[in-house]
Amino acid sequence: MLTADLLVLFAFLSPVVMLHDQVSLLTVSPTNSSSESTVYLGVLGSCSRTSGTSNCTNATLTPTYDLSALPDDAPTLLLTAPSASTPAFVVISLTFSAVFLFTFTSISFRHKMGKPGSVLERPAIQNFSAWIGFLGFFTGLTCFLILRMWFGKAVDDFNNTITYMGDGAPAVSASVGNAFVMVWVAYAFHSVPIISSLTKLNVQST
Repeated sequence: MLTADLLVLFAFLSPVVMLHDQVSLLTVSPTNSSSESTVYLGVLGSCSRTSGTSNCTNATLTPTYDLSALPDDAPTLLLTAPSASTPAFVVISLTFSAVFLFTFTSISFRHKMGKPGSVLERPAIQNFSAWIGFLGFFTGLTCFLILRMWFGKAVDDFNNTITYMGDGAPAVSASVGNAFVMVWVAYAFHSVPIISSLTKLNVQST
């Protein structure tokens, strides 16, 4: 479960805060020359990489992507950041997931805590843990599904515009980044303790 939370956190912070040229939600790269710049877009901002040097914007929930490294005639207006509410809800989801990680782990090992562990036997605490975990899971997964549709459409529109420009089009193409793979793997892992907690909750209520 810790691994799942870290994967989502890495996908959220990249590429601005960490993994500048390794993880992103969308990548614009040259199609015929490695000397051209590659631009990486994420939830909190963007990074561009030229000749082994990365230049990133400041991390913010309302980023404005720096696309100046792309050719002047590239359709950069199609590459915009999602609304601030989406990354804000990702932060809320990460907070809920962190609380669930702590409560679920504590409940699982309550028998080793002696007398203080008896408090964790209370149904109210276990109910709280299960529902906070479900809310974190549902909110986070929904946000990243929205982001996947947003950036997926941006990739399609960008590449279609490049195609329509014909022979004079800039030699760049957009693709969905590998951050989404990390997120899907993370939520697959995260679903196991969520299902376990909700099942236990259902058993207690019957």
